[in-house]
Amino acid sequence: MPELPEVETIARGLHKRVAGDTIESVWLGEKPEPLKSPAHEIAEVLEGSRIIAVRRVGKHIVFDLEHAGKRKRNAIQHGQWVVHLGMTGHMQVTAPEADLAKHTHAVAKLASGREVRFVDPRRFGRLAVVRMDSQPGATGFAAPGDEPLESQIERFVTLFRGRKTPIKSALLNQKLLSGVGNIYADESLFRSGIRPRRRAASLTREQLRKLHAALQEVLREAISLGGSSVSDYVDADGKEGFFQLQHRVYGREGEACLVCGTPIKRVVIAGRSSHYCPRCQK
Repeated sequence: MPELPEVETIARGLHKRVAGDTIESVWLGEKPEPLKSPAHEIAEVLEGSRIIAVRRVGKHIVFDLEHAGKRKRNAIQHGQWVVHLGMTGHMQVTAPEADLAKHTHAVAKLASGREVRFVDPRRFGRLAVVRMDSQPGATGFAAPGDEPLESQIERFVTLFRGRKTPIKSALLNQKLLSGVGNIYADESLFRSGIRPRRRAASLTREQLRKLHAALQEVLREAISLGGSSVSDYVDADGKEGFFQLQHRVYGREGEACLVCGTPIKRVVIAGRSSHYCPRCQK
């Protein structure tokens, strides 16, 4: 499943390519699983809307929209198109004559002549819309947890210090931090010298400070390298990321630690694989 750096990379690429364009029409496939909002509502919000911006919120891609064609009390109506990629979903910006990939579930035709397509073989991705003007004071879609790249150290310590769950499980809890997944939790714990099974409550303030710094460092490095292509992830231009070349523990079970040479171990915590160095991490 794409994590924060991958979703950030895709959102930035989409913004660069389609911001300012207008969605003229929308086609939605017959499979009901990807539609978190009713099909007619998705079409109503998207069709005729201008794309103001495309950005990441947690693990979601959010298209900020304005619709000048439909007015309510002389005000421009606003909305959002919210996309969760699931495990295998990806967004394509293509020419209309490009072959329609199997498992395409949505096609938004743009005024520029291009199309934005949502393709998802396993159908774990989700498409939804938010009607901003129908909700007084609405601020739009929000992730359930804190933004990892904006989290301050005091807030970070407060989130994790009293929790009895393994620190790896706490990092993956989207109600605490939204966007962190398996890859970047493992890599951050390695850089901060903390084993994934350690109870969050057992960590000292200094250890949490190191983890906070490592997590933000890893996420920013991964974004700069376009994310990690460990499965079928590609960005909005169809290109792979390069951060997988920088992985120090994730996916390296049995291989020598790049710091001390000890074989990397893999354990399962709450159903998720976790990779760590038994010598470098305590």
